Amino acid sequence: MPIITSQYKPPFFTKNPHIATIYSGLFRRVRGVVQKRERVTLADGDFMDLDWSFSKQKSNKLIVLLHGLEGDAQRHYMLGAAKLFNEAEGDAVCVNFRGCSGEENSKFRSYHSGVAEDLEEVIQFILNEKQYTHIYLNGFSLGGNVILKYLGETPNIPSEIKGAVAVSVPIHLKGSMLELHTFKNILYNIRFKQHLLDKLKRKHKYFPEELSAKTIKKVKTLKDFDDVYTSKAHGFKDAYDYYKKSSSLQFLPNISVPTLLLNALNDSFLSSECYPIKEAMANPNLYLEMPDYGGHVGFYEKNSLYYSEKRTLEFIQSI
Repeated sequence: MPIITSQYKPPFFTKNPHIATIYSGLFRRVRGVVQKRERVTLADGDFMDLDWSFSKQKSNKLIVLLHGLEGDAQRHYMLGAAKLFNEAEGDAVCVNFRGCSGEENSKFRSYHSGVAEDLEEVIQFILNEKQYTHIYLNGFSLGGNVILKYLGETPNIPSEIKGAVAVSVPIHLKGSMLELHTFKNILYNIRFKQHLLDKLKRKHKYFPEELSAKTIKKVKTLKDFDDVYTSKAHGFKDAYDYYKKSSSLQFLPNISVPTLLLNALNDSFLSSECYPIKEAMANPNLYLEMPDYGGHVGFYEKNSLYYSEKRTLEFIQSI
């Protein structure tokens, strides 16, 4: 499809990508979303927790929301999207990846940027247990990559899935990893690494035979984490093998349902490969919008209703 000309015009102070990213991640508040938790048992015996919120009216429409790295269903970008969809007479389910719902998952493995098989299981659970005829997928950062990979690699997408929106997505994982190791992203790098090291220490506690304290001490960078844990726990040779096989960029040509990719041009997490102009122009189902501003999941607008959420609803309603 032709590239979409973005209409996003943020207030002056949020044109700075770091202000937009940090404010949205640390200070934004979304209130009034009442969630009900449901646990899904996966085929390998592990579990994922789903947090549901509902429209005031009975609805046949559902939006499935996937969070980013070390996020959860209560992140305000998740709640903001759920709230707007509920107000538009649709139900929402905020998915917690394995180990992200406040309780350790039961396996040594957890989740990663390419874990489309877990999304497939969640979707199948919804199709088997619920009565939705119109299902939409909405992912942020890592969660967006999972959605795009799922849509592009799954041979038979269920007919109930009508469309998707992916926001601030590192569709080229190696490129984004390199960006996160640059000086401009040092604060995010430190924060992510600390969260991931905490995860490794918990995994060591429950699986000492799989992960030693000595190995954990070797983790000095985010790539080290992917070499030491992500790749080994999920069947990849090393970090680079994980990045190559899990990047959604290679799957974009195969997407067969209307899908919007919203990546800000000033997103400091994204490399040049994360703006797939050629792929979007060649695939009639892939819509690419590249606002000048927005940082990483930081599309600030007044009243805590973000541009990314309004665009998601507009896109879904236009399908």
